[in-house]
Amino acid sequence: MKKAIFILCFLIGGSQLVQSQIQGGIKAGINYNSDSFADVKDDVLSGAESKMGFHAGAWLRIKLPATGLYIRPELVYTQLSNKVSYEPAGFVAKTTTYEVQKIDVPVLLGLNFLEIGHVFAGPSFQYILDAGFDIEDLKQVNSDGFSVGLQLGAGVELGKLGVDVRWERALSDTEANFIDSNVGNVNFGTRVNQIILGLSYRF
Repeated sequence: MKKAIFILCFLIGGSQLVQSQIQGGIKAGINYNSDSFADVKDDVLSGAESKMGFHAGAWLRIKLPATGLYIRPELVYTQLSNKVSYEPAGFVAKTTTYEVQKIDVPVLLGLNFLEIGHVFAGPSFQYILDAGFDIEDLKQVNSDGFSVGLQLGAGVELGKLGVDVRWERALSDTEANFIDSNVGNVNFGTRVNQIILGLSYRF
C-alpha cells in the first residue's frame, strides 16, 4: 500500500513538473517590411504603404532545467505585402505590390531575466502558400516555396500577456519570376527583412 501511494505521488509530482516546464499559447501581431527600426518609423508616418502585414499563430515554450533557457517553437500564418520596383532597359520604370501568404516556423532559443524579460534568437523557416501581384499585366510563373531566415528579439511578460519585438533577416536567397506583358521575364527576391511586433497570450 505504501509503495502504491509513493508511486502515485511520484507520478503526480512528475506530471506537474512536466507541465511547469512546457507552456503554450497563441499570438498575433504586425509585420513591417523594413531593414531597420528607423525605416519602420518613416513607414508608419507615411501610412506604411505596401510594406505592412499581419501574423497569427500558436507557440510552445519548453524550459531547460537549471539554465534559465528555453526553446520556443512557433507555427505562424503570415500575410505580407512587398513593394517591387523594376526599370527594364528602354521601358518606363514600374512599381507593383507583391502580396504573399505563408507559414512561418521560428525555432527560438531564449533566456529569461529579471523575472519578466526575455531575449531570444533562432532560425525561422518559411513556406509560401500563395502569392501574387496587384496589377493585371503581371503574371507569376515560378516562386521558391521554402526559405530560411534568422530572428532576433526581446520582450516582456506581465502575467499571461506578453509583448515582443523582433528583427528578421533573410539567410537564403529566394526568387520568383514573373512575366511582364511588355518586357518578358523579370526576377526578384521574395524573402524580405522584417520588423515584427507581437502580442501573445499564455494558457
